[in-house]
Amino acid sequence: MSKTQNTSASAPAGTGPAKSRRRFLKDAAGVAGGAGLLALGTGLYSRQASALPATAIRPPGALAEADFLAACVRCGLCVRDCPYDTLKLAVLGDSVATGTPYFEARRIPCEMCEDIPCVAACPTGALDRGLSEIGEARMGLAVLIDQENCLNFLGLRCDVCYRVCPVIDKAITLELVHNPRSDRHAMLLPTVHSDACTGCGKCERSCVLPGESAIKVLPLRLAQGSKAEHYRRGWEEKAEAGGSLIGDQLEMPVRGLEGKAYGDTRVGPGEAPAAAGKPGIDSGWKP
Repeated sequence: MSKTQNTSASAPAGTGPAKSRRRFLKDAAGVAGGAGLLALGTGLYSRQASALPATAIRPPGALAEADFLAACVRCGLCVRDCPYDTLKLAVLGDSVATGTPYFEARRIPCEMCEDIPCVAACPTGALDRGLSEIGEARMGLAVLIDQENCLNFLGLRCDVCYRVCPVIDKAITLELVHNPRSDRHAMLLPTVHSDACTGCGKCERSCVLPGESAIKVLPLRLAQGSKAEHYRRGWEEKAEAGGSLIGDQLEMPVRGLEGKAYGDTRVGPGEAPAAAGKPGIDSGWKP
């Protein structure tokens, strides 16, 4: 046995090479644990930030969220060229992916510039350069989410969200309905049409309620459900085919309502679906 081996074997615990190895293993375990926690925290933050919150709306022409995040280089040029300070860049701690542009409609809505400078400034196409008409933008979708506090639904007259809409009478219309509370007045209810709403947020910004708005612009994925592809829409099939695919529906008369249009089963004074004292067909069924 060599002199060196004798020295190593006889070294007491906690001194010499044994102590160095323990310290090395301890430090390595600490570094590995810290790196793991950092990776876990980064992953959780990235996942949270990539889920665009309801109040954050992307600029006009933004690609689908996943594609937008992949294409956006966080340069801030779209924010720089926005003349109304609508857009801002997310900073660390925001619930939006850091460095990406967004706006909050309740704070500053999109003014729908005709030349769309934010899209023109984007160097990567994260904002679709094919968007040439701002009216074709789909930044989000306005949704009247609080019928309990909307003044129109209370029977009061307020048409501010309707009046400020840049696509008035297309994106928002006022639908006349009977006021059941007074039984003599009408209510004018704001109704949003998804095929024309650009999601600019002017309606949300102008809502007269003091705190939260009764109408909000939400990202499309929150505002709309997915289409039920497994259902056939008869009226669309009929229009596409130029007529009914199953032939005309057989119209059966309703006893006592022969003078009415088919399907009109409303019974007025003096009318009855069936004449009293004239029983129909006896099927023989007994309870």
